[in-house]
Amino acid sequence: MAIFKVFRYNPESYEIARFQEYEIPDTESMTVLEGLYYILENIDPTLAFRSSCREGVCGSCAMHINGEYRLACETQVSDMGHNVTIRPLAHMKIIRDLVVDLTPFFDNYEKIKPYLINSGPVPDKEFKQSPKERKRIDHHVDCILCGACYGSCPVLATDSAYLGPHALLKVLRFVDDSRDDAAYERLAYVATDYGIFRCHTIFNCQQVCPKDLDPTGAIGKLKMKAVKGKLLGKLKKTGT
Repeated sequence: MAIFKVFRYNPESYEIARFQEYEIPDTESMTVLEGLYYILENIDPTLAFRSSCREGVCGSCAMHINGEYRLACETQVSDMGHNVTIRPLAHMKIIRDLVVDLTPFFDNYEKIKPYLINSGPVPDKEFKQSPKERKRIDHHVDCILCGACYGSCPVLATDSAYLGPHALLKVLRFVDDSRDDAAYERLAYVATDYGIFRCHTIFNCQQVCPKDLDPTGAIGKLKMKAVKGKLLGKLKKTGT
């Protein structure tokens, strides 16, 4: 038997936020997400949470599980000691139970223009990129925008204007992309007190990333590139 202690809150009612306990049959290899579905389908149909792919790809089931942000679909109940405490992502308004309003998360993502900007002529087929050039961005494109880094960032707890580790990681993804020629403008936009220089380098985002990415390291590289760009008067891609 596993015990799930789940955060419950409905802002449309006048009830105080609370934790509710559920007993779940101890099924071998059960994930936390499967446990939540068992509660929804067999015990309490009012429980609200997000999920989609169930394969660690979409990122929609990111939650605070036993003291750490994780993907519920990848977290084994047995690894949690059969006592599972679940909270929603932090720093965002709670819509209901484990579902939060991701608007500020995606608003910040939109601000960094997460798409290729190229002022040259559009090729007939595609912008060519060598294997070496592609390898430069391999580690950055794996971000699934789950929000775990956003919820774990202490800066965002007090400063909603901060772009956040997810957005800044994506900035480096485009700055390092050989097909993008807006690197200088991108660096100029994030080299501010609400961008890379607001990061306190605490490494929470790196620790909780389910894809083992390094947002903290990406922010550090952006700082170096921004300083170098300022000293030189213009940015030159170095591939570092």
